[in-house]
Amino acid sequence: MDALKVENLSFGYTEDKLVLDNLSLSIHPGEYTVLVGQNGSGKSTLAKLFIGLLQANSGDIYVFDQLMTPSNVEFVRQDIGIVFQNPDNQFIGSTVEDDIAFGLENRCVKSEDMDAIIHEYAGKVGMLDYLKHEPNRLSGGQKQRVAIAGVLAMHPRIIIFDEATSMLDPKGKKEINDFINELKQKKETTIISITHDVEEISIADRVIVLKDGHVFYDGNPDGILNDEKKLKEAKLQIPFMMKVKDALAKKGINVNANNIEGMVEELCQYRSRM
Repeated sequence: MDALKVENLSFGYTEDKLVLDNLSLSIHPGEYTVLVGQNGSGKSTLAKLFIGLLQANSGDIYVFDQLMTPSNVEFVRQDIGIVFQNPDNQFIGSTVEDDIAFGLENRCVKSEDMDAIIHEYAGKVGMLDYLKHEPNRLSGGQKQRVAIAGVLAMHPRIIIFDEATSMLDPKGKKEINDFINELKQKKETTIISITHDVEEISIADRVIVLKDGHVFYDGNPDGILNDEKKLKEAKLQIPFMMKVKDALAKKGINVNANNIEGMVEELCQYRSRM
């Protein structure tokens, strides 16, 4: 059984141009999949189709083998939580605490159980001290943390992060990515991270690259990160480590390491031989 499956999916915002063209793919339960592609490749459009905010021109979407239709979309998407790029699109409550509670109330969680859940997930994203704050008094990064906490608190079987760390500083981005990695290790939640940042995909189980509304690449991260030709063809950013290795190669220094520690060690060995 697949967590998500799309078959022959096509969608366009106008009649004369398709954003997604006869797209088919499947995502397995418990898998951490990164969906990457240049701007306009259809990543965020696909996320909106996954949760029923848009309706496809043609094709089918299945959530845990259940076909999504206009009549059952409200029921089917209860299995899916999404964190959007702009957290203002997700705020409902007048305080951080109220906002996290909103989704729990919709899931009919008992009021006596809510406080513990709210505190647990506010703590996980570093917002425990802001529960009584109004959302409009928070920074963009803080708002994003609250949005993530609200989705996580509802324990969806599938979580989609749509550029969810784009408004965070490096420290906040690392904290959220570490938490996503923690979710990944448990294999209890299917994670889909949509991004245009190639640097974020190295810890994923699987990478799907979209280009011009089609699947350009589907496989493990190394298969795309270590292939400069494919990256350029997909019009993706070249990873920093590859840029460093290319710059060193032009100086006649060839290294094989794919991480900072390994590269430093090889450079030290190179220097000792000089």
